[in-house]
Amino acid sequence: MLSRARCGELVVPVDRDRTDGPTLRLAVAVIPSETQPPTADPIVFLEGGPGLDGIAVPAVAPDVGLGRSRDLILIGQRGTQTTSTPLLCPELDEFYARRLGLVYDAPATGELDVRAATACHERLATTDLAAYNSTESAYDLIDLRKALHLDTWSVFAHSYGTDLALLYLNMDGAAVTSVALDGVTPPSVAALGWTWPSARGALDGVLRACQTQPACAQRYPGLGATFVRLVGELERRPVTTTVDLPGHPGTQVVLDGGTLLEWFVGAAGRLTAGIPAAIDDLDHGNPQAVATQYAAGWVNTGPSNATVATGLTLSIWCSEWVPYETVDDQMRQARKAFPEFPDSVLAQAPQLAFLREECAVWNVPKAPDSVRAVTRSAVPALVITGSLDARTGPLWGEYVAKDLSRSTVVVLPGWGHGAFLNPCGAQVIASFFGNPAHPDTSCVAAMTVPEFTIAPPR
Repeated sequence: MLSRARCGELVVPVDRDRTDGPTLRLAVAVIPSETQPPTADPIVFLEGGPGLDGIAVPAVAPDVGLGRSRDLILIGQRGTQTTSTPLLCPELDEFYARRLGLVYDAPATGELDVRAATACHERLATTDLAAYNSTESAYDLIDLRKALHLDTWSVFAHSYGTDLALLYLNMDGAAVTSVALDGVTPPSVAALGWTWPSARGALDGVLRACQTQPACAQRYPGLGATFVRLVGELERRPVTTTVDLPGHPGTQVVLDGGTLLEWFVGAAGRLTAGIPAAIDDLDHGNPQAVATQYAAGWVNTGPSNATVATGLTLSIWCSEWVPYETVDDQMRQARKAFPEFPDSVLAQAPQLAFLREECAVWNVPKAPDSVRAVTRSAVPALVITGSLDARTGPLWGEYVAKDLSRSTVVVLPGWGHGAFLNPCGAQVIASFFGNPAHPDTSCVAAMTVPEFTIAPPR
């Protein structure tokens, strides 16, 4: 796809409050429509993370005709890999791989986490880390639209990109003809505690699906109780094993309660069919399936040209999310979702372990309250999520849609994070951009949770 692209750079101020300050160069690619001239306005793609690069890993659906009549516009958000000042943190990347062999939520692990964040912060000491935020990125989008001489365009956003898209709608909504939000991160509520309902909803979805499949219900009775019990047992007595990954034989993995929850969040909707069997294996003394799947998410087992800009991740989370929620509020949401879990597990939100401690050393100021404003818009919107999305669950799509008066809400049964990666999801997204008022969602009715893998009786 990029072989046809026109590539360039957008030059923007680092800090728009300083008219004579330094500038940034953001990579931009415009993929021309197959029909020339285009017969519809372009679509700009906003990648997630925060910290994923829209050029290196664009959130573009498989070829379902999006580019037949429209130009497709990709941009590397400020601070990501292809920009002139990437906020990469190899110190944290190395720690996250090392964390596999540590007790996930132990205070000693948190100390090592903070040490890695501190080392990255010190290395980036000459960079204005506070200038890397969603508001500035939204202004970058306005500058890009104007530089391309566009009065209007459409927006596709994935994961954190939906946070940016909703903020951008508040700032430049008259220029947006339609917006598709895939895996919604609402800026008005996003914080550590926000992650817990998504994890709970995905677990409940897997448990319900197992009960509706007779073979699963018979082979794995009481699956939910088993999972909760294992979280508590592993938190008290972690299990250590080794797994062989491509290029990384003998990788040590420690499974405690927090690790088991993190494994589930990553597996739901992606490795769904094997979840009951993996939990049952773990319960019978075989941790290999869980450990291997969990480790594969943190160890680079193949060639990759994409790197998450973890420094950008922290600049956004530490200014826009963490300051807007107290520890008590965070724990209240955690206990509501999983009242049976030990406090040591509940203290570390899924996907965001020791984030408060990292933010203490990242030392960026709290963002203005405007970043938390609810987005109310009459722009045609598609809000699409997988039913088993344990990262940005369907409830958050419904939360946002109630203030988008011309929205269509779609939930893909049995799918997880990233609806654009699903063939039906990709078709729905393409259909929406073809007809925002009446997208074709007929393929959704045929989707189901995959048949669960049933291991032979012991």
